[in-house]
Amino acid sequence: MISTNDLMLQFGKRVLFKDVNIKFSPGNCYGVIGANGAGKSTFLKLLAGELEPTKGMVEISPGERLAVLRQNHYEFDDYEVLRTVIMGHKRLVEIMDEKDALYEKPDFSEADGMRVSELECEFAELDGWNAEPEAAQLLNGLGIPEAQHSMKMADLTGNEKVRVLLAQALFGNPDVLLLDEPTNHLDVASIKWLENFLADFPNTVIVVSHDRHFLNQVCTYICDVDFGVIQLYAGNYDFWLKSSQLALQLAKDANKKKEEKIKDLQAFIQRFSANASKSKQATSRKKLLEKITLDDIRPSTRRYPYIAFKPDREAGDQLLTVENISKTIDGEKVLDHVSFTLKKGDKVAFTGPNSIGKTVLFRILMGELEPDEGSFKWGVTTTQSYLPKDNAAFFDGVQMNLVDWLRQFSPDPDETFVRGFLGRMLFSGEESLKAAGVLSGGEKVRCMLSRMMLSGANVLLLDEPTNHLDLESITALNDGLIAFTGTMLFVSHDHEFIQTIANRIIEIMPAGVIDRMTTYDEYLDNATVNQLRAEMLQD
Repeated sequence: MISTNDLMLQFGKRVLFKDVNIKFSPGNCYGVIGANGAGKSTFLKLLAGELEPTKGMVEISPGERLAVLRQNHYEFDDYEVLRTVIMGHKRLVEIMDEKDALYEKPDFSEADGMRVSELECEFAELDGWNAEPEAAQLLNGLGIPEAQHSMKMADLTGNEKVRVLLAQALFGNPDVLLLDEPTNHLDVASIKWLENFLADFPNTVIVVSHDRHFLNQVCTYICDVDFGVIQLYAGNYDFWLKSSQLALQLAKDANKKKEEKIKDLQAFIQRFSANASKSKQATSRKKLLEKITLDDIRPSTRRYPYIAFKPDREAGDQLLTVENISKTIDGEKVLDHVSFTLKKGDKVAFTGPNSIGKTVLFRILMGELEPDEGSFKWGVTTTQSYLPKDNAAFFDGVQMNLVDWLRQFSPDPDETFVRGFLGRMLFSGEESLKAAGVLSGGEKVRCMLSRMMLSGANVLLLDEPTNHLDLESITALNDGLIAFTGTMLFVSHDHEFIQTIANRIIEIMPAGVIDRMTTYDEYLDNATVNQLRAEMLQD
C-alpha cells in the first residue's frame, strides 16, 4: 500500500496542493485527473520519490516495490530491448549480474559458491527463471515483435521505445505501479491489451491519462486534482463527470426544484451501480457506489470552453470525390490508390497503422500537397476548415497578442466581438493579451479551434484534435462535434471521441482502404473487417 500524510507542495508563492491524505490500496486502479497545470504529473513524481514535498510525506509498505513509466526515451539506448524490460526490476537485475560475474571467475572459490547459492535462492524467489518469457510476453502484447527483442533500444523508433518502457514498468508484478499517459503512441490493439492487463492486475495502479475510454475501463477510483485539493471518488471517469455535473447544478439551483435534483442524483448513482464495468473489481466497485451519499459528491470548480461549429450555409449533396490517390514520402508509399466519396452528413473517422498517411491525405485534400497519382474534387457548395496536427506555422515567432491573432480570421474585426469569442475559449482579461508565440500546446489548439468556429465552414477536417488538450477541453470539443450539423473528416486515437462522433470508419491500410458505415465499437468487433485487415497486413 502507498499513502500520503499531510502532503503539500509549494513553488514560490504558489501552492500546488496541500493537506493531501490518501491511502491507495491493492486491487484498485486510481485515475488522476485535473486541468492542465493542476499538478497531475507532479503528484506522480512525489509518489515516486522523484520530488521532495514541501510538507508531509509519502509512505510505502515495507518491502513493496514501486515501478514507474519512465519518460526518458534515450536512457536505455545502449541496452537490448529484452534486457531493458527486465531492468524494470532493479533487484532481479542486480542478482543476475552478480551471478554472471561470479560464474565467469577463473578462480571460483568456496566462498563464491556459497554466495552463488544465496543468489540462486533469491533469484528463484523472484521468479527469475521466467523473467525472459514474461518480458517477451509483455513486449508482444504491446506490439513489439520477437524479431526486435534482441535489438538495441537505439535502433527503435520513438513510438517503439515508449512501448518498451511501458513493458519495463509492468514487468515483475510491482506492488505499486505509476503510469503517466500510458496510452500515448499505442494503437487500438495495444490499448485493449493494456486495459485487460490492468483489469487483472492484483496490486495498486495510479494512472494519469486524458483517454476517457481508458479511464472508464480500468479505474475503480478517480483522484480529482482541483484548485489545490485532491479529492478521491469511487467509480470511473464517467461516473465522476456526470455526478459532479449534477452536483454543480444542484449547488447552483439550491432553492429551486432541490428535491427533484436530489432524486436525479440518487437515481444516477443507482443506475451506475447496476452497470459497473465487467472487470474483476466490478463487485467491490458496486458495493462502494451503493454506500455513496450526496455529501460525498462535490461539484467541480473547473471550467469548460464553449465549442460550437455553425455552418454559414448548408452543403449540397455533392461534397467530395477521391479517386485513386497515391503518395510516396521519403521512399515510403503512405497512400496507395485511396478512393472514397463523401456523403452529406458523414462524420468519418480515419484510422489505420500509418499516421503519416492520414496526415498526408488531409494535406492533399486541403491543397497543401500534390498527389503522385489520382485526383479529388470538392463540391461547389462546400467550404472547408482544417485543424492540422502541426500548427507551428500559425504561431512560431508570432508577437501579436491573441486578440490581434484571432482578428485575422474573424468576419467581424470589432475587438469586443473577438474578445467575446476568446472568452468562450477561456482566454479572458489579461489572458487575451498573451503573445500568440508563447502559448502552450493546449492553448494553441484552443486558438485553432476558435479560428475554425469563426470560419462558418460546412466541412471540417481535424487531424488529432485532442492532442495537448485537457479532459475539460476534450469533453467540450467532443460535445461540439456531436452537435455539428455539417460533414466531418477526422483522425483520432481517442476511443470515446471516435465512438461518440463517427458514423463511418475509413481505415487506411498499406494495400488499400476498408470503408464501413458503422460505429467504432461495431467496426472493431466486426469479424469480416478483422479478417480483411489481417489479409491486407499480410499483403
